[in-house]
Amino acid sequence: MLNLLKYQKVFLFYLKFLFYFVIQSTFMNNEIEKEQLAAISEMRDMMQRSSRFLSLSGLAGILVGCVALVGVAIAYNILEMPISSINYLLPLEKSLSTNDHSLLYIIINCVSVLILSLITGSLLAIRNAKRKGLSIGDKTTQRLVINMFIPLLIGGLFIIALLFHHQYSLILPSMLIFYGMALLNASKYSIEDIRYLGIIEMFLGLLAMFFLDQALIIWAIGFGILHMIYGVILYNKYEK
Repeated sequence: MLNLLKYQKVFLFYLKFLFYFVIQSTFMNNEIEKEQLAAISEMRDMMQRSSRFLSLSGLAGILVGCVALVGVAIAYNILEMPISSINYLLPLEKSLSTNDHSLLYIIINCVSVLILSLITGSLLAIRNAKRKGLSIGDKTTQRLVINMFIPLLIGGLFIIALLFHHQYSLILPSMLIFYGMALLNASKYSIEDIRYLGIIEMFLGLLAMFFLDQALIIWAIGFGILHMIYGVILYNKYEK
């Protein structure tokens, strides 16, 4: 009887030890797993920061959209178009035939919109990078700029050729298409959202090719309204 009690005590001791060991092992495994997942997540974030430019500003998108809409309003004024009109080719032809400086004014307007947009986007991207503690002069930024600049350069030369041959109706659609290509090309080195923006811009450019008389309104949607929507999404997703 005494031996039986002794064995029972020994059995209960080992059972408690085994239960304690299992509980401790499970707890330690969970802790180790959490630490491993945290380390993997941190490594993934570091790799993403080193391979992608993450400082694009949503506020810049909103302001660029506003600048583009102001540029459209100025174009309406140059062409003397009523605000309710969406067809611009006839007013453009009339303006070019009656005013020798109309083309110059339109070019200055477009170039001003481009310069203000680039300055706004660059300054706010630098501000955003400083706020996040990210570098703005690394190889990732250089790759982004190069990949975005190539389609823009080719598009710019193509538009100059259109101006040279007086193919004014194709300029606005071409701007949307090449800008979309630039965004799509640069998206490999930045946030994925600009890929979708680039695809939509190219689609709008192709749409404008089929509706040349409404290209100015489509351009306003692509460069103005779409940029503002993109800016709001970007701000709420990454900056809020």
